[in-house]
Amino acid sequence: MDATVRWIDGAMFMGESGSGHSVVMDGPPDAGGRNVGIRPMEMLLIGVGGCSAYDVMSILKKGRQQISHCEAKLTAVRADAIPAVFEKIHFHFIVKGKELDAGKVQRAIELSAEKYCSASIMLAKAGVQLTHDFEIVAE
Repeated sequence: MDATVRWIDGAMFMGESGSGHSVVMDGPPDAGGRNVGIRPMEMLLIGVGGCSAYDVMSILKKGRQQISHCEAKLTAVRADAIPAVFEKIHFHFIVKGKELDAGKVQRAIELSAEKYCSASIMLAKAGVQLTHDFEIVAE
């Protein structure tokens, strides 16, 4: 996997993935940015959420659960000092479908956290406290 990040101006950078997708990252005006793009730490948080939500959705589908919606809402706490690393991240999954089994949803989340989601496992190994909960919305 590879990526390129190019400085554009001020605190703005353009990131391009090896697969050819681009994203603008920028900082707030008080840091020299123009606030026209996502912050790099926000991108990291979105990335770990996407990795885990993909796993949960995929595991539930393979388990023949009738899932129609999977969403991960993440809340992160960062250190007050430099470096302002993530100290805690809480994942709240909202899963919607027909006749979903709560035990299977719980197990899918556990499998993602413990076995499949490279991003969250990497953060956990770095000392970030990761917590999870979920709700099921019946159709």
